[in-house]
Parts: sequence; structure tokens; C-alpha cells
Amino acid sequence: MGLVARIRKEWFIVGIVLVILSAKLQPSIGVKGGPLKPEVTVAYIAVSLIFFNSGLSLKTEELTSALLHVRLHLFVQSFTLIFFPLAIWLLLKVLALTAIDQWLLRGLQTVSCMPPPVSSAVILTKAVGGNEAAAIFNSAFGSFLLGSSSSVPFSSIFSQLFMTVVVPLILGQVCRGFLREFLERKKPPFGAISSAVLLMIIYTTFCETFSNPSIELDPTSLLLVGLIIFSIQISFMLLTFAFSTRPGSRFSPADTVAIMFCSTHKSLTLGIPMLKIVFEGYEHLSLISVPLLIYHPAQILLGSVLVPTIRSWMTSRQKVLMDQKPAIPIF
Repeated sequence: MGLVARIRKEWFIVGIVLVILSAKLQPSIGVKGGPLKPEVTVAYIAVSLIFFNSGLSLKTEELTSALLHVRLHLFVQSFTLIFFPLAIWLLLKVLALTAIDQWLLRGLQTVSCMPPPVSSAVILTKAVGGNEAAAIFNSAFGSFLLGSSSSVPFSSIFSQLFMTVVVPLILGQVCRGFLREFLERKKPPFGAISSAVLLMIIYTTFCETFSNPSIELDPTSLLLVGLIIFSIQISFMLLTFAFSTRPGSRFSPADTVAIMFCSTHKSLTLGIPMLKIVFEGYEHLSLISVPLLIYHPAQILLGSVLVPTIRSWMTSRQKVLMDQKPAIPIF
């Protein structure tokens, strides 16, 4: 395979490298208040496009089926809001004995309590070809659930999620009703569109990361926290993979993909306001925020890099399951 063909095939990975380098060279373009205006273009337009795209590409039966997939929802929400915080709490008991800054560790505990984000988990699930409808439900439900039980103004969370998730999803479904034959005949590249939007999100996320003065602290502690965060993400992705593929789990390969991303990703959009409210007046607020500011780009970067590997596994596993189905006798 020639170089051009290889780049064309792996355009998404190449795009990740390019947008991160661009963010490093000129982070001011993609920060809040910068020329790109991510507080509008990403928070509203990009996220709305993601869910309009999902509504346009998903069959209504798939959305209904995902809504009724209670076992999957219970697994994701229990792992995200119960197991994850408890596991990190136990880990921090050990890390408290090290020289890592204690405020960074407190920030890590706060990260563990966050729900999944409404964008990255859905995009990555779609990029792989997993159960996108289930990812949409669990991402939105987790934010609604935690937002309604926390000190973050629920009305603002509800209105933003409604306008950027529910409305575009419904509009996409309505448009699909009129364009069904065209969509089935032309098969637009919905996955590529979502991946392109994800590149924009990665770019603005790293612009914020590279321009944030809170990230400039003790290099050793920063490096250790970064390694811990990547280790947590990889370990928990492997753990959710093992649980959801064990014999008797009754989860499909597509379900497993949604479970892996939704159970391990954490929301920056809900996390930052919560930190500012819970730790208002703390002089160490910037340090407490650092783990979340690292976790967010780390989860997007790791998930994006793993997309081809997970897609390959899912495709091969689905083929095996299809081959194992008993043939229907023809009389």
C-alpha cells in the first residue's frame, strides 16, 4: 500500500496529530473568546450537528430498542456513578502515601464522580459502528441524573441538553422520514462527518489545555497524574470489555462498544461548573481542576487512537456470531 493510500485510509489518525500540533503552535485560535468561538461553535453548533447526524442516520426502531435496553443502561450508569468513584477512592488511599500533590488527588476523586459527556462517547461509538442509540441515551441520561442531584443549576443543564441533544435528534428523525429512500440509496458518510466534527472538538480541547495556566505546575506530579489517568482509562476500558463480553452477558459487540466509551468517559462541560460551585473560595481550585482538564483530552485522544482496533474487533466478532447462527433449512 502506497503512502497516499495509507494516509487516505488512516486520515482520522493523521488528522488527530495535525490538529494537536496546530493547537500547540497557536492555541489562542481555539480557546473560549478566540476567533473560533468554541463556546458557540463547539458547545452548540458542533454538538447539535452530531445529534442531528445521529437522528438522520439511525432508524427509529434502533432508537426505540436502545431506550428499552434496560440491562445496558443499568450496567453503564452503575459502573459510571457507583463502581468508578469507589474504585478511585480505594486507589487514592494508596496514592495518598506518595509525594503526589494532595489537591491533585482530590481533583481526581472529583473526576470519578462525573457522568459521561454528551459528545465524545457518542462520536467514538458511531466511528466504530457500535450501538450509537444506546450511547446517546446513556450520555444524556447521566448528565440529567447528576445535574438534577447536584448544586449545578438544573435548568441550565436541562435547557442546553434539550437544545443540543433532544431537538437535533428529533429533527434528524423527522428529516429521515422524508429522505429515507435517498439516504438508503446514496448512503451518506455519516461516520466520516462525525469524525470530522470530533477533530474540531479535539482541536479546541487541546487549545484550552495548552493555553491553561493551571497546567503549569510541578512537572513530576503532572506527569504522574497524566500516567495515572491514562492507566485508569485503559484499565477500565479493558474491565468493561471483559464484563460485557463474558459468557452469559447477552451484550452484542455493538453494545460492548457503547459500554466501553460511555462507562469510562467523563464530562468536562458539567465537571467544570460543579468544581467551581463545590470548591468555591478554595485557593487550590486550579489544582483541583487539573485532573479533569487532563482527563478530557486524554479520553478523546485514547478513544480516537483505539477506534480502528475496536472496529476491527467488533467486525470480526459480529462475523463469528453470524457464522455460529444455525442455518434455516429450506424445504
